Amino acid sequence: MPSSPAPGARRPADVLRSLPLGTRVVVRYRIEGGFTDALGDLTGVGDAEAVISTRRGVAKVPLALVVAAKAVPPPPPPRTARRA
Repeated sequence: MPSSPAPGARRPADVLRSLPLGTRVVVRYRIEGGFTDALGDLTGVGDAEAVISTRRGVAKVPLALVVAAKAVPPPPPPRTARRA
């Protein structure tokens, strides 16, 4: 049974709904046997799911399974190639 958020705390689904599309986010959600994360750009949020564009493709995350969500900074710039 999911625990209630602390007084004054926002539910993770509400956090996702409050962010503008295109925001880089990390979302932790339940899967069979544990949890997993999705890191990428928030491309959609509906009543039932959040859509996150990750490096591996599009992740459709059911909001009922989300246990944590937050905006994160942009990825670091690519490293320059090393010289031999």
